[in-house]
Amino acid sequence: MLYLLPVILLCVAGHAVAAPHSRPMGPWRPPNSFELASASSKHMLDSCKKHYRETTLDHFSWVPPADGQTTYKQRFYVCDKYWHKSAVSDTDKGPIFFYVGNEADVTLYLNNTGLMWESAAEFHALLVFAEHRYYGESKPYSGSKLRNNMQYLTAEQAMADYAELIAELKSDVQAEQSPVIGFGGSYGGMLASWMRMKYPHVLDGAIAGSAPIWAFPGEDPPVDPGAFAKIVTRDATPAGGSAKACAGNLRNAWKQLKEWGSNDAGRGQIKEAMQLCPAANLSSDDDVDTLAQWAQNAFDYLAMGDYPYPSNYMLNGQGVLPAYPMRAACQPLAQQGMMGSALLEGLRQAVGTFYNFSGHLPCYNYSEGPNPEGEEDSNFWDYQACTEMVMPFSRNGEDDMFWKQPWDLKAFGKQCKEQWGVTPRPYWAQINWGGRKIGTASNIVFSNGLLDPWHGFGVLQNVSDSVVAIIIPEGAHHLDLMFSNVLDPPSVTAARNLERQYMHIWIEEATDAYKNKSNCSTTYRDLSPQ
Repeated sequence: MLYLLPVILLCVAGHAVAAPHSRPMGPWRPPNSFELASASSKHMLDSCKKHYRETTLDHFSWVPPADGQTTYKQRFYVCDKYWHKSAVSDTDKGPIFFYVGNEADVTLYLNNTGLMWESAAEFHALLVFAEHRYYGESKPYSGSKLRNNMQYLTAEQAMADYAELIAELKSDVQAEQSPVIGFGGSYGGMLASWMRMKYPHVLDGAIAGSAPIWAFPGEDPPVDPGAFAKIVTRDATPAGGSAKACAGNLRNAWKQLKEWGSNDAGRGQIKEAMQLCPAANLSSDDDVDTLAQWAQNAFDYLAMGDYPYPSNYMLNGQGVLPAYPMRAACQPLAQQGMMGSALLEGLRQAVGTFYNFSGHLPCYNYSEGPNPEGEEDSNFWDYQACTEMVMPFSRNGEDDMFWKQPWDLKAFGKQCKEQWGVTPRPYWAQINWGGRKIGTASNIVFSNGLLDPWHGFGVLQNVSDSVVAIIIPEGAHHLDLMFSNVLDPPSVTAARNLERQYMHIWIEEATDAYKNKSNCSTTYRDLSPQ
């Protein structure tokens, strides 16, 4: 089996609210923040200019690599359509909104981070979208040499890239006193929040959407490895708007696969009911396990992408899922007590919501995803998961609608050693970033939607007056960061408005601090011996 992956709630009339202040108590990667474009996204590249910069390859060593390469070309985009730049003084220029890029091509974030674009005019902001090292076009090496030099792919190196980029950019555009607000979703939200903690002089505030910063071993209280699967299951019940029989039928479907998968005759029945392609070999128990994992993954992504409107977000922009796709997937499983071939045919139709989004596939190959986009990105996230992004995941078939899949760190480590030649450091993220002890941080908004399985590892209560949690009851994966849509629930509209209020506060505070610094001088007392 593969192991690589990735509550107090106040609700008032369905609107997002900040949680009350209190001390905070297999085989896939965490979704990259904007792997895909939402249905309402716009092609914004025409409003931006593409740039490349020579970026330090290793920020934390003064010894050059053996091959002598010390830099790489990092791609970023600057969009100044709304920027107030013709100011008399530096302190009068507009702020900088900085997308803290994560594990995908940066243009996907640029075209989909609607909160930044829709706020830019109001704030007269300069928009900057930076690409994460090793992703998109920002690769330090080419060909096989890239995979043989993965050691520079870390969150710390990426954040140091961004810190240098912001400093250089502010100097280049003569905006050294412009406040900077960071934005990011999922892993990007984790980076945005951690960057505000580590580089508070660089980022004046951060909007962190669906950021599972409490998903690591060593948390106190401990992380619940089964949280993700429990929330996926909730989305497949009436509590998530789905058919009543769906979760129970799914739980039985895995048992049916296991039973029939134990012999040749049963595997033949599975191939027929699931409409597997002739090339899809199903000759062993392991093959059946892989088929089950493939089907399971569909429900994970349908839960993350459970948006209120048709969206191509979970399909790399190469197709469209229906509105509330989990509910749509549950329709073929809505009949109580389904069994045998009818049950597996229902399972096939359900996963077809994701894998056969076009409706044109004549058969299924369980070794393939819905489209070939992002395979390299997926592989590189696997490397990050094998080093410092170690997130325990488990399922038990009782609290969720799947089957028993315990978290096994030893097996996970063995797999990482075989695939990448590295040994995971499971406690490093908690040691490095503080886990739940982030009370000294400031100016961070953590937003989470309750339809999103990742909220089980997110910040759901206020940590302080300036590190706040916004809960979106009807929200899926960082819905608040996307472009507005007429079908948005009131809670996400309220969340965006609240986020803008915090942005105003942070920008005003930073601007006043810059002005006060510029207008005062310091007199030092002479304490030298007379």
